[in-house]
Amino acid sequence: MKHSDYYVTDENIISNIVEKQKRYFYEQKTKSKAVRVQALKDLQSMIKSNEEVIMEALKKDLNKSEIEAYASEIGILLEEIRFTLKHLDGWMKSKKAKTVMTHIGSKGYIIPEPYGVTLIIAPWNYPFQLAISPLIGAIAAGNTAIIKPSELTPNVSRVMEELLAKTFDPSFVTVIEGAVETTQILLKQPLDYIFFTGSVNVGKVIMQEAGKQLIPVTLELGGKSPCIVHRDANVELAAKRIMFGKSMNAGQTCVAPDYLLVHKDVKVQLIAQLQKAVTQFYGEDVLTSGRYGRIVSERHFDRLIEFLQDGKVVIGGNYNEETLQIAPTVLDEVKWDSSVMQDEIFGPILPLIEYESVDEVVSAVHQKAKPLALYLFSESEEVQQQIINTVSFGGGCINDTIMHLATPHLPFGGVGESGIGQYHGEASFKTFSHFKSVLKQTTKFDFAFKYPSDNQSLKTIKKFLK
Repeated sequence: MKHSDYYVTDENIISNIVEKQKRYFYEQKTKSKAVRVQALKDLQSMIKSNEEVIMEALKKDLNKSEIEAYASEIGILLEEIRFTLKHLDGWMKSKKAKTVMTHIGSKGYIIPEPYGVTLIIAPWNYPFQLAISPLIGAIAAGNTAIIKPSELTPNVSRVMEELLAKTFDPSFVTVIEGAVETTQILLKQPLDYIFFTGSVNVGKVIMQEAGKQLIPVTLELGGKSPCIVHRDANVELAAKRIMFGKSMNAGQTCVAPDYLLVHKDVKVQLIAQLQKAVTQFYGEDVLTSGRYGRIVSERHFDRLIEFLQDGKVVIGGNYNEETLQIAPTVLDEVKWDSSVMQDEIFGPILPLIEYESVDEVVSAVHQKAKPLALYLFSESEEVQQQIINTVSFGGGCINDTIMHLATPHLPFGGVGESGIGQYHGEASFKTFSHFKSVLKQTTKFDFAFKYPSDNQSLKTIKKFLK
């Protein structure tokens, strides 16, 4: 049976699913704390009980090793669920708000309430984690959820559909498999919230379609995330952490270092240490190490191979067309107008451009769209503050890469072209919640001055509204 046989392309079927979820939500079946907690625990149990099945699917689709699959797709979710269960009671509580003089006798409240039926459109690069992570937030906030996984990772898509179907009533949580046609049908539905992770170009389409119905959206996109290595960096440690962030999932990570800006004084040293890190991680032959992933499709593979012509290969450069693997590669002598520097690479190729001053770095980064991530390696507090305070980016690290997204204590998201909105931890709960304002007014007394009458005085109004 072909995976496309599982695609749902009948608009009536999809409309019926959405309608059932609407009814389920309006019957108040998702809103109590007990329901939310039990659903999160059920999700937690589902993941723990099927770790091997999930890792096997990830191996088939992306050649992820067990260690990488668990760390980046399973363990991170279990931690997110644990964190959410621990804090959910506090997040759900109504918060009192102060009142002003004109509202004497009243009480103000801010009440978090769920939106309703949410659509989660997941990408292929972390196909399990990036579908389930927003689902945690959707459930915690009291919503129903429809997950549309990527057709480029069919094994994970099928496993996810089967596991969630066994765990939840489809009127609460369900998976709809399909390609572009399925997504187009879903975007026509009367949804209450859309959470999309993927490319900038598709994100623009999602936002345009959502705008037709004024459906609120979160867009987790990408962009060219710079990695800056200053002259005073711990170069050996920087190289290990850069190569770790770039080689994970064969570079197919939205927050992977996209290009290197290296101070001219440490360029030669950094290249040597990057090569050392590759060998340390994967041995002499990366492609046969058994610990290194593959590119998701021939189309993506062919696009990446073209970039090898855009500079001088100083590390890597070898690839295998049959296994769709490309070794971690560093390109020197790259120009700003090279094709590899125009759009997000989304692969294990790392262009290197040298610089002389921090001002030069700031100016160069400002020429491009605001990135999803930024990484700086420097021991100088002055340099750190200059970069952090003058460059806009979604989030990032000082003296590390990608680790900022692995903690539920930090909100994760982009800015400008790299995204709209944030999630992880409490940010996920807030993303999937509308904060409803309620003013409870006293009936024990009333202020006559606010009502139109012959006795109404502008002087009195100004006194209260100054």
